[in-house]
Amino acid sequence: MTFNIVTLGCKVNQYESQLMFEYMVDAGFAPDTTAPDITIINSCTVTHTSDSKNRKVINRTRRENKDAIIVLTGCMPQAFKDDTELFINCDIVLGNVCRKELVPAIKEFMVNKKRIIKIADHEKGEKFEEMRVNKFLERTRAFVKIEDGCNRFCSYCIIPYARGRVRSKSLEDLRAEVETLAIKGYNEIVLVGINLSAYGDDINSSLADAVETVCSIDGVERVRLSSLEPELMTEDVLKRLAAQEKFCPHFHLSLQSGCDETLKRMHRHYTSAEYAQIVRSIRDIFTNPSITTDVMVGFAGETDEEFQKNLDFTDIIGFAKVHVFSYSRRKGTLADKMPDQVDPNTKNIRSKLMIEHTDKKRMEFLSSQVGLTEEVLFELKNRLGFYEGYTKNYTPVYLKSDIDVVGKILKVKLIDAKDDYCIGVIE
Repeated sequence: MTFNIVTLGCKVNQYESQLMFEYMVDAGFAPDTTAPDITIINSCTVTHTSDSKNRKVINRTRRENKDAIIVLTGCMPQAFKDDTELFINCDIVLGNVCRKELVPAIKEFMVNKKRIIKIADHEKGEKFEEMRVNKFLERTRAFVKIEDGCNRFCSYCIIPYARGRVRSKSLEDLRAEVETLAIKGYNEIVLVGINLSAYGDDINSSLADAVETVCSIDGVERVRLSSLEPELMTEDVLKRLAAQEKFCPHFHLSLQSGCDETLKRMHRHYTSAEYAQIVRSIRDIFTNPSITTDVMVGFAGETDEEFQKNLDFTDIIGFAKVHVFSYSRRKGTLADKMPDQVDPNTKNIRSKLMIEHTDKKRMEFLSSQVGLTEEVLFELKNRLGFYEGYTKNYTPVYLKSDIDVVGKILKVKLIDAKDDYCIGVIE
């Protein structure tokens, strides 16, 4: 039988989909993206919009292939296990805790044709799930999940309920997994987690330990981090990271809001001044780093004045790139019950204003890179005939070349800045 995996959401989900892909292939199933017998939907539930996308994918899959076995897994069933309306059209539903039940559940359903729902609760003291991927879908870069769960309980967020408490991959398991990936030719390793900054809290280790471990492995050329909680990036951690030549100085520091009053209602663990100090430390310690972030508009109780503070703060920091999104109410969170919810039209207006504002800063950052010579890891050739790659600080670069440069790290001079990338020439 054939299968396909549809992945929604974050880099952690992408890693876990690759893990499930290997489970299926090892069990004798064959991948097929055209008309698979089995479709596995790895869901995201970070926003209400995410849930809507999940439902659309489920319904479209059933509509297009009535006889297919549909498996729903990931964060949505884990967070809303009692909301069975979400699982209509699904034959098998597995929570995050039951991922290893994937193949046995499919085989059971093939015999009995009876719907299967397995969603176990996260438990106190839960250990990091043993997992190791042997390859990744990209040719040059591999995501490696080293942390799961979150202890933060921000007032708007459902993820601690979907992912449980912080737990970490051991350094020994991390080394073994990355050594395998390095042998297979992956130049860049991206460490990912639900609350990556909290890596090691449960095993007497730290994120810096993880980075140092991966940087020490032969064959690894670059080590990059995914999204980070800012207040955990202490000066000591930053200095240890800066000591690693393979470390890429791109910091995606989740901001959410530049207004202190809003941050307090969000139950974030820093003030705007503390965030700004962390950014200053990064810029003092690293050469040509980039700072990117997520910014939320329209959070419960956000006034025009608070929105303006949020907008002004993005100017103060000068982000290289900002992902702007509107607050989405999540059933089961504190923010869902807060007064003074912002109406959708106001959210939409504020979102457009923030995007216009931060896009200008994006262009300023790209322009600041023009004239520099940087090492670029090229990943693919696009439809326009350009090779696409990234510098160490995650500036996207387009290059014209008569030779295939995919998978190569080359010194490139950046000669022009476009809307969302720089043009480069080989030095």
